[in-house]
Amino acid sequence: MVEARFAHPVLDASALGAAPVAVRVLGDDFVLWRDDAGTPRAAPDRCPHRGTRLSLGRVCSGQIECPYHGWRFDGAGRCVHIPALPGFTPPASHGLATNTLSEAHGLLWLHLQDDAARPRFDAEADAALRKLNVGPYDVAASAPRIVENFLDLAHFGFVHEGWLGDRAHAQLADYRIEPTSCGFVASGCRAWQPQSNRLSSEGSWVDYRYELTSPYTAVLTKLPEKQGGYRDEIALFVCPVDEETSRVWFRMALTDHDSSDEQIRAFQHTIFTQDQPVLESQRPKRLPLGSGEVHCAADRSSAAYRRFLRDSGITFGVLP
Repeated sequence: MVEARFAHPVLDASALGAAPVAVRVLGDDFVLWRDDAGTPRAAPDRCPHRGTRLSLGRVCSGQIECPYHGWRFDGAGRCVHIPALPGFTPPASHGLATNTLSEAHGLLWLHLQDDAARPRFDAEADAALRKLNVGPYDVAASAPRIVENFLDLAHFGFVHEGWLGDRAHAQLADYRIEPTSCGFVASGCRAWQPQSNRLSSEGSWVDYRYELTSPYTAVLTKLPEKQGGYRDEIALFVCPVDEETSRVWFRMALTDHDSSDEQIRAFQHTIFTQDQPVLESQRPKRLPLGSGEVHCAADRSSAAYRRFLRDSGITFGVLP
């Protein structure tokens, strides 16, 4: 599966505490826990003994315990204890096939392959920018539908009227698409926005730059014309839960050091919850890469995204 070449966000890092947590990625179930050193661990959510969900169990001294017969597994997946046979040393065949779980951008990322690539977010290294996460949002839409919406400028004056756009400024200027090794960059984008961010007090033109950094991740840079020096870097991280359901986070990197976390989250929440009902209404729920939907010149970024998915061999959440 091509999608296994990419790491996928599954949980806020702070949300993994003393209890195991169940997550779902690409239609498969996994259990997350922390070992006795506090290191996050992951494995398929299925005990090899009788197929019980390990996420229904508990964590004991960093070992995950099955709720059915009490079998325990350490962070490396080895079965270390079978209560019914306390003197028995379980062989390797009784263990779990674990997955790497890494931490970045305030999230835990599941690696289905050892060499799975985690998408970059260059703004993370900029100490001048304030960072925080917004989400997660559970959305009844495929991951590609959500990413395509994030890359789309033409909906601002309708879905986000009075916020990111208005009907009187719906026309789009030409913008450029440049392929990259991991996706593409859309530059030269401009939009008239009544309120481009929480601190803006009047409408202005805003320069937009989009970068697709993996099949289910994109980064937006916003530079408002009337807020000299202001900059937003917003990463969209989408976990493809099932073919038609997703979990969404936004990683905000901002020059806004005046607003509270709650105020920033409330602004981004307003914007995304305007998008969400539209996304959940789309049919088909999976993004069609072939026929079935018509296009116009304003859909340049959408066309580039669909072409990238098709050329990359992505099949999860799309229709051929």
